[in-house]
Amino acid sequence: MLVLAKSLPKPFSVTPNHYDYKKEFARTSTGSSFHLKSSPRTHLLSPNSGCSFAVVRASASVAKPTSHGVMDYNAKICHFCEVGNLKNAVELLCRSPKSELQLKTYCSVLELCAESKSVEDGKRVHSVICGNGVPVDENLGAKLVFMYVNCGDLREGRRVFDKIPSDRVFLWNLMINEYAKVRNFKEGVSLFKKMQQVGVQANSHTLSCILKCFAALRNVKEGERVHAFLCKMGFGSYNTVMNSLMAFYFKSGRVESAQEVFDELSDRDVISWNSMISGYAANGLGEKGVETFIEMLCLGVKTDLATTVNVLVACADIGNCLLGRAVHGYAIKACFDREIRFRNTLLDMYSKCGDLAAAVLVFERMGKKSVVSWTSMMAGYVRKGLSDEAIKTFYEMQTNGINPDIFTVTSILHACACSGSLENGNVVHNYIRDNDMESNLFVCNALMDMYAKCGSMEDAHLVFSCMPVKDIVSWNTMIGGYSQNCLPNDALKLFSEMQQNSKPDSITVACILPACASLAALDRGREIHGHILRNGYFQDQIVANALVDMYAKSGLLALAQILFDMIPSKDLISWTVMIAGYGMHGFGTEAIAAFNEMRDAGIEPDEVSFISILHACSHSGLLDEGWRFFNIMRNECNIEPRLEHYACIVDLLSRTGNLSKAYKFIRIMPIKPDATIWGALLCGCRIYHDVKLAEKVAEHVFELEPENTGYYVLLANIYAEAEKWEEVKKLRGRIGRKGLKKNPGCSWIEIKGKVNIFVSADSSHPLAKQIESLLKRLRAKMQEEGYFPNLKYALINADDMEKEVALCGHSEKLAMAFGMLSLPPGKTIRVTKNLRVCGDCHETAKFISKTSRREIMLRDSNRFHHFKDGHCSCRGFW
Repeated sequence: MLVLAKSLPKPFSVTPNHYDYKKEFARTSTGSSFHLKSSPRTHLLSPNSGCSFAVVRASASVAKPTSHGVMDYNAKICHFCEVGNLKNAVELLCRSPKSELQLKTYCSVLELCAESKSVEDGKRVHSVICGNGVPVDENLGAKLVFMYVNCGDLREGRRVFDKIPSDRVFLWNLMINEYAKVRNFKEGVSLFKKMQQVGVQANSHTLSCILKCFAALRNVKEGERVHAFLCKMGFGSYNTVMNSLMAFYFKSGRVESAQEVFDELSDRDVISWNSMISGYAANGLGEKGVETFIEMLCLGVKTDLATTVNVLVACADIGNCLLGRAVHGYAIKACFDREIRFRNTLLDMYSKCGDLAAAVLVFERMGKKSVVSWTSMMAGYVRKGLSDEAIKTFYEMQTNGINPDIFTVTSILHACACSGSLENGNVVHNYIRDNDMESNLFVCNALMDMYAKCGSMEDAHLVFSCMPVKDIVSWNTMIGGYSQNCLPNDALKLFSEMQQNSKPDSITVACILPACASLAALDRGREIHGHILRNGYFQDQIVANALVDMYAKSGLLALAQILFDMIPSKDLISWTVMIAGYGMHGFGTEAIAAFNEMRDAGIEPDEVSFISILHACSHSGLLDEGWRFFNIMRNECNIEPRLEHYACIVDLLSRTGNLSKAYKFIRIMPIKPDATIWGALLCGCRIYHDVKLAEKVAEHVFELEPENTGYYVLLANIYAEAEKWEEVKKLRGRIGRKGLKKNPGCSWIEIKGKVNIFVSADSSHPLAKQIESLLKRLRAKMQEEGYFPNLKYALINADDMEKEVALCGHSEKLAMAFGMLSLPPGKTIRVTKNLRVCGDCHETAKFISKTSRREIMLRDSNRFHHFKDGHCSCRGFW
C-alpha cells in the first residue's frame, strides 16, 4: 500500500526526453560543494522494502581563489582540454607538482577522458589523484564516476560511486540508467531502493529509467506503485514519464492500462503516438497500431522517422503489404527512406509480408548495408524456404567486410537447419568458436537445433554438455532432437535429468510425448499426462495433439478418441493424428468417417492428411476408397501427388494382390519412383509369393539403394519361403561381399515403467529359462489342438526340428512370453517390434489370445495388431 506524507513539495527537477549527463555535469560548478538537507519521506516501494523518496534542497558555497603561480599549470592543462588535446593534458598533469594543481584541473581532464572514451587515460588521472593525496569529494567523485561509466567500465565506476557521499540525483540516474543499458535490471532496482533509503529525491528521469527496469523484470506490482507515486507527485503531466509508463505497461502485456495512460495525456507528443503504435505491434495487435497511425495523421500530428519505422513493424505483424507500400511512398516524400534504420525495417516488412522480390530490390538499392540489413535479407530467404540463398548471402556478407553478429549467426544456423546443410553448419560453428560466441545462450541453442535437424545428435550433445548455463529452450531442443532422430531412450533419459534441474513446460511435454509414442511407453506417457493435467497444458493445441498421438501409438485408441473429442477447437493436425491412429489400428472405415467429418468442419486436408487416409485404406484393404481419395487429392484439392502418395497407392495395390497393376502403375508414374515405391511392391510379392516378379522388382531396388540391407533380406526371405535355398545362399554371399549387415529383429515390452528389450534367440535375460519353458508348453498345446508351425517362416535351410527351435526364438514371442510371466492375469500384453511381424508369430499371438483370454497389442513397423479371442484386427492386411 502506498503511504504518502500530507505535504510534499514538487520535485525540483524534470528531465528532458533525452537526458544529457554531460550537460548536467558541465552545469555544476566544479569548485562548489553541496550541503543537502532531507525533507519528509514518501514511501514508494512495498512496505517490506524499507525504501523511500526524500525531497532534497541544495545550496552552493563559492570556492576560494587560487594564487597566480598555481594558475599557470592549471591554465596550460585546461587549455589543452579546451582544444581537445588529451595526450598533452594528461602528460602535463602527471608532471605537475601536486601542490600546484586545482580541483578544477582534475575535473577538466576527467571530462575530456570521458568525452574521448579513453579509460586508460582516465585511470592514469585517477592514479595521479590518489598519488597526490587529493581527497575525492562529491564533486571530483562524480567526475570520476561519469568518466568510468562513459568509457564503459561500469564496475570501476560503481566502486568509486559507493565511496562518495553523493546526493546528486543525476549521478544516481546515471548509474541506474547504465545498469539498464547492460540489462542488469535487478542491480538497477537495487540501486534505486538504496537511493530512496539515503533520501535522494527522484526526478522524472529516475522514474522513466526505473520503469524500464520493472518492465524488463515483468514486475508489474512495483511498476504500478511507481505509477501511483508519480501521479501524486505531479509527474502525470510530463510526457517523458508518461511515455515511459506506457512502454512499461506494453512490455508487461497490460495493453488496456497503456491505452488508459495515453487517453489521459492532455498534450501528446510524437513519442507518445509512436509508443502506442510500437506497443500495439509488439503485443500482436498490428491492426490497432495501424489505426493509431491513421488517427495520428487525421489529427495532423507531425510524424518522424520512428513513426514510419513503427508502423512498418505493425504492417509486418498483420501482413498488410498494401499499407506497407503506402507507408513506403509516404516515407520517400518525407525523405525518411534515406535512413538505414528505415530501409532495414522496410526490407523486413516486405519479407514478412511475402513480397521477397520487393525485399531484394530494397536490399540491392541500399548504398550502405549494416549487419542488420544482411541479417534481415537472410531471414527473408529462410522464411521463403530458400535456405541455400540465405547461406550464399551469409558468405557474401563476410566478403563485403561485414562481421556477423549473434543475430546473424542464429539466423544462418536456422537456414542450415531448414536445409539440412550440416557442412555449412560446421563452417558457422567454426566462426562461432573463432569469435568467442560459444558462451552465448541463444547461439548455443541455435547450434543444437541445427545439429539436431541435420541428424547429428552427437554434435548437439557436445554443445549441450559444454554450455555454462542452460535454459528451458536448451533442454527442450535436446529432448525434441532425440525424439525426432529416433532416439527415444535418450530423450526419456534426458527428460528425467531435466526434471532434477528445471521444471518442464508445455513445449517440453510436446517434445517428450513422441518419444513415449515411439517406444509405446504407456506408463511413462500416463505420468506425463498427469503432469499435463496438473499444469493445465491440455489447453495448448500442440500438447493436446501430441497426447492423442501418444495414446494412439501406444495402443489405447479408445482413450485417444476420448481426448480428441475433448479438444475444443481441432486443427488440421488434430484430425490428421486421429485419422492416422485409426489407420494404423486397421479401422479404415472410421478413418474415412473422420476424414469426411474434417472436411465438413471446413478444414481442408493437406499432403500429410492424404498420406494418412491412403495408409488407412491400404491397411484395411479398401482399394476403391483409396483410389477415390487419390483422385480427390488431385482433382478437387489441386494437390500434386508426391512420392509418398504414389507409394501408398502401390502399397494398396500390392496388399490387395494386384501386383501386375501395381507394377504398371509404377511404370507410368510422372515422377521417377524411389526405392520405397519399389520396396512396397517387393513386400507384396512376398505376401503373395510371386518370386518371378520379386526378382524383377528387386533389381530396381538394388540399383537405387545398393547399401540397404533390408531389401536384400526381404528377397532372401521370399526365396526361403519358396524353399529356393540355393538362391538364398547366393544372395547371402552377395550381402557378405558388400559387407552389409542385417538389422536384427528387436522387440520390447514396458513393465512397471521399465522397457525390457528382446532380440531373436536371446538367452541373456534373467527369465530366459522360464520364457523358453513357457513357449515350449504353448507350442505343445498348439499342436494338441491341431496347429502345426509354418516352418517356412524359420527362413533357414535345416531340418524341421531346427526350424521349430528357430521359430521359438523370434523376439516378439520372447516379449509376449515375458509379458505373460510378469503381468497379472487378464492384463493386456503390449509389445512393439522394429520389423514386420512374421506369419508364425502372428498365428501364435492369435492362439495365445484365445487360450489365455488375454488381449495382445502388437505394434510392428507397419501397423497395430490387436489380438482378441483368436482374431486379429489386421484381417490379414499387414
